[in-house]
Amino acid sequence: MTVYLLWLLSVILWNFGFPEAEPVYDVIAAVILGFCSSKLKNIINDSSILKKNKYFGNNK
Repeated sequence: MTVYLLWLLSVILWNFGFPEAEPVYDVIAAVILGFCSSKLKNIINDSSILKKNKYFGNNK
């Protein structure tokens, strides 16, 4: 949920920061921000797995 909210905030900031941008650039920005949020989601999930392994002694 946090990653989605960050993506939404980024899209809102883009739209208010560049109000004169053509619609195609809005779509491109949303796709790029979506890709970045997907990568951020993977990073967050991987780091939480590493923390669980560290504390519970799993050797995965």
